[in-house]
Amino acid sequence: MKPISLLSRLVDLIAPRQCPVCRQRLLITEDTLCGRCNLHLPRTGFFQSPQDNEMARLLWGRIPVERCAALFRFERQSQTARAVYDLKYHDHPELGEALGSIAAREALRYDFFAGIDLLVPIPLTRRRQRQRGYNQCELIVRGISRETGIKACTTAVRRTTFHESQTQKSWWERQENVEGVFHLHAAKPVTGKHLLLVDDIMTTGATVTACARELLKAGDVRISVLTLGFVKG
Repeated sequence: MKPISLLSRLVDLIAPRQCPVCRQRLLITEDTLCGRCNLHLPRTGFFQSPQDNEMARLLWGRIPVERCAALFRFERQSQTARAVYDLKYHDHPELGEALGSIAAREALRYDFFAGIDLLVPIPLTRRRQRQRGYNQCELIVRGISRETGIKACTTAVRRTTFHESQTQKSWWERQENVEGVFHLHAAKPVTGKHLLLVDDIMTTGATVTACARELLKAGDVRISVLTLGFVKG
């Protein structure tokens, strides 16, 4: 454990940090999640079998995918979901990088990033990003990049339209809602590369599939997927 500086102790005293899951004050030695919430985080275990798990099977036959994993099982209205809601809807961008780092550290234990050339966050439309102030997936990627040293690519694919949120939609509605919303903007940076697509939550895989299909048009592209949460259908 790294020694804690006097400045860190002072900052923690003046502006105490809060666990985004249970809302309790973090100890100065705790990072992002308190020890109890970290211990009880409903982990998927997908890093142990990234080629064959519930998440990977959702994408089989839709896109050629090499590895898939999510850090935890996402249940709407649960305490764990609070961290994601705060990141996406309550102006807490700092959680993106922090949660990305947590996911990356766990994935590194299983050599999940072996052979990955670039990290590609699922893009937002410019309008949506202006409204939110940031793209949460880019922040998650920033945390992953910090832990792994793998560079991010945010220019290859763009989201051209945002129809509406996927949250309350059925499986078929989700597929239709993302049809044609992504566009391959710059093929050269990703051609011949193994890309890790990064999203916050995966439910049906519709968004990931639509984005991956555009990236595959660049040619000689390999796709893997990492998300913070996975919703069991």
